[in-house]
Amino acid sequence: MYLIENPVMQRELLVNLRMLRAFVLLFAYVALLGVVVYVAWPSQQRLDLTSSPAEARRLVNLFFLGQFVLVSLMAPSFAGGSISGEKERKTYEMLLASPMPPSAIVLGKLLASLCHLAVLVFASLPIIMLCLPLGGVSPYEVLATYIAMAAAVTMFGMICVSASSYFTRTIAAEVVSYLIILPMVLLSVMFYSVFEGAAEFRLVMLTIIFPAGCLTVSGMLLTATSRRLLHPPDVGAEAQDVVDPELEQKAAVGMVIRRDQFPDKLFVMPKRTDFMDDGINPVYDKEMRSELFGQGTLMMRMVIQLSMFLALPLMALCLYIKADWAPWYPGYVVLFNMLVGPVFSAGSITNERERRTLELLLTTTVSPWQILWGKLFSGLRISFVLTSFLVWPLLLAWSLPPWPYWGDSLTLVGYAVIICVSSLTTTTIALFCSVFFRKTTTAMMTAYVVILGLFAVPLVMQSLAMLLLRRGDPTIALVENLTFTSPFAASFALPLSLGGLEKVTPIAGNLPVFFGFLAFYVLLNGALLSTIIWLFNRRWRVRS
Repeated sequence: MYLIENPVMQRELLVNLRMLRAFVLLFAYVALLGVVVYVAWPSQQRLDLTSSPAEARRLVNLFFLGQFVLVSLMAPSFAGGSISGEKERKTYEMLLASPMPPSAIVLGKLLASLCHLAVLVFASLPIIMLCLPLGGVSPYEVLATYIAMAAAVTMFGMICVSASSYFTRTIAAEVVSYLIILPMVLLSVMFYSVFEGAAEFRLVMLTIIFPAGCLTVSGMLLTATSRRLLHPPDVGAEAQDVVDPELEQKAAVGMVIRRDQFPDKLFVMPKRTDFMDDGINPVYDKEMRSELFGQGTLMMRMVIQLSMFLALPLMALCLYIKADWAPWYPGYVVLFNMLVGPVFSAGSITNERERRTLELLLTTTVSPWQILWGKLFSGLRISFVLTSFLVWPLLLAWSLPPWPYWGDSLTLVGYAVIICVSSLTTTTIALFCSVFFRKTTTAMMTAYVVILGLFAVPLVMQSLAMLLLRRGDPTIALVENLTFTSPFAASFALPLSLGGLEKVTPIAGNLPVFFGFLAFYVLLNGALLSTIIWLFNRRWRVRS
């Protein structure tokens, strides 16, 4: 019932592993790791295999860290909808009514999600075997790394399954899972890099302490999730949790959202109890006052609390302790918006299709432009307000003595402009995917892939440019000129003098990259909005 005869695990494996997406993902995963190894392969014609060459160790470490980050970031996409997907398909009540123990259901969902990731990891073994003859890394280190990776991915998968049991929407569970997993991934990468010289200590940590901690956390989450399935909360029609706003506010841990007070009503407006005034866009009003994700304010509270919990140490480190790391903080704000922004717009049109209300919406007297700008600005307003909660440390650093950022006021304004443009871009891309695709999950994943390609890939290309420079490759100029599409590169392109601070290295900046970033995304957002309107009129033949 738990492993061999587990019907939940058998069904999930048959459905997931037979999909075309599984084969495409496997090919893309192995191809990406192969490209990383090929580019980072030592360029020397002869290598000293007896003295632990640094090039070989750097190659293996890059391979391990890249694989760990990829697998960790893919875990929410596989496990985030394990239980919330049952709620969306209206099969959650039937699953709870089955004779299976709740722990068997949770374990089956977890193992089915991890099996797909395990296939990806094992498919990369031939690539790492090609790197071992170069020397520098012993087989014991490879084994220890894979043990630690398996334990970490198991914990990440259990976090996603647990979040999936608390939320009624997959996208809400995925966002909360990403916000929890991302700092763990960053800390793990920092640990692996910092203790590279202490091989024996790192070996003990990877084989004993780290897996034990991950398995302990996984066991605790498994018990809590099974108890939640054994004693589920009140469930109403269509397997939707019954949420009492007053009881939720009393039981809330940490911050409490008041819908009728500022600034909470900017992103969670109170329910309407009267008629709308003339001239109000009904689509915009409905989107802003709807019950986000059918889960009260739980998702909003968790997103805000987790983001602020991460922002405080980053603010202290980047803006005060190491002031020359200031561009990293707006990079964190952009990263937060990358995770949260698409959530509020990727289902704008696809949700109407899934609820079978799109045809009714199109037969109203509301014009296509009103429908689209209502959907766009409602998602943009929520994501922008949530993102702006993380911008106040920049204003605080500018206003507090010894006022090191006064001379860089224009740079801080540039940081704010980058954050605003990035917020608009993530919302516009998500809305475009929602118009183009038919399912919310497909639109969501496509939006994340496109945003990641525009924002993060240029940084990888810049790292490759350093390798090309080392080899004397003439294509380095072309690679460096493509970094303007990344807001992270635009943040470092702004000059930073930090007058009055000692032992601080000023940043010269590269203003053409910043202005190229602004010009590119103004044109891109305009093109996407024009295409959305054209698709809306062309596909559904709606007259303005």
